[in-house]
Amino acid sequence: MKVDVLLGLQWGDEGKGKVVDVLTPKYDVVARFQGGPNAGHTLEFGGQKYVLRSIPSGIFQGDKINLIGNGVVLDPALFKEEAEALEASGHNLKDRLHISKKAHLILPTHRVLDAAYEAQKGKSKVGTTGKGIGPTYTDKVSRVGLRVGDLLHGFEEKYQAAKARHEAILKSLGFAYDITEAERKWLEGIRYLKEFSLVDSEHEVNGYLRQGKSVLCEGAQGTMLDVDFGSYPFVTSSNTICAGACTGLGVAPNRIGEVYGIFKAYCTRVGAGPFPTELFDETGKKIRDIGHEYGAVTGRERRCGWIDLVALKYSIMLNGVTKLIMMKSDVLDGFETVKACVAYKQGGQEIDYFPYDINEGIEPVYVELPGWNEDMTKMTSEDEFPEEFNAYLSFLEEQLEVPIKIVSVGPDRAQTIVRYED
Repeated sequence: MKVDVLLGLQWGDEGKGKVVDVLTPKYDVVARFQGGPNAGHTLEFGGQKYVLRSIPSGIFQGDKINLIGNGVVLDPALFKEEAEALEASGHNLKDRLHISKKAHLILPTHRVLDAAYEAQKGKSKVGTTGKGIGPTYTDKVSRVGLRVGDLLHGFEEKYQAAKARHEAILKSLGFAYDITEAERKWLEGIRYLKEFSLVDSEHEVNGYLRQGKSVLCEGAQGTMLDVDFGSYPFVTSSNTICAGACTGLGVAPNRIGEVYGIFKAYCTRVGAGPFPTELFDETGKKIRDIGHEYGAVTGRERRCGWIDLVALKYSIMLNGVTKLIMMKSDVLDGFETVKACVAYKQGGQEIDYFPYDINEGIEPVYVELPGWNEDMTKMTSEDEFPEEFNAYLSFLEEQLEVPIKIVSVGPDRAQTIVRYED
């Protein structure tokens, strides 16, 4: 068996959670491979709305195994809050959620360090969510991190050493803080975490493959936020691309099967950083309002713009995408004309590739297409698609050279149209 990978191709917030939930019935295992509670995956079904931050989106399918992989960073306090909310709504997690011993823990002092570092940057702020993600990955790379498995091996001594190290840094920065309440909740989360199956995840996931079980790997954020290939330095602290599934779960590259790439029919971005197709006019505001473009975790207003095919082609190349999934098609229902960026102008030259630096001097080159100006939210099959929307799909497939398998026409699980079966 091979693992299939599902990930975002833009700057995050593409709608990955909904798609994982839709695809999960055909898989035995759903595994999250990177990121932390800065990523919010929103799912809607049965009149209820759920936001998952650390728990894999397959948790709502009762007979599936869900795995938090070694590439994830976990905040015990936020995990407890998220898990207890799910349990209160009738979802039994402890029987089917496994957590890698090699996943790193976000400490209360990591969150303080996050705030301190961001404050120091002044106008150069990255726009972090303040969840302690960056400092936790920094400790991981510096080989001083605290891991889930440490709960079983000298935890108290290791925690106090890590806390003291962070406090020394904060003292040197002159940053005032009080973690008394945060630490209390964090330690409660630690005790709660011990009630779950803490596993050697790399052995577990490869064991599933040997048993012939099907595995779906779930990514967080988006390709353009990858620490190596995204719009650096305005990126996250982990590898959000397909290769991250290998390092974040312990899966060999030759075990990768289908790669599902998710994108919106337009573009959004949260926080600071370059965004070539960003709209600062009423059109951008209209997209934001119709699409309810506000962060699932942070509540922050998302910046909106037309679809960027230059960046999308780059993402497809990096990930080896085999199938595309287009989200929020319905948000563009009321537009007479839609635009797609097919190239950039930089330094007086037109380029059709994603360059080293898009922080300044990039001007998008657009192609205009007729809008469909028709409500698609009630549509249940491809046969109902307006002619203009079909033309938009055909244009995208021609440009991107990958088939669009699934089209989402609304936030609910049921508002998902599969264009063809495998």
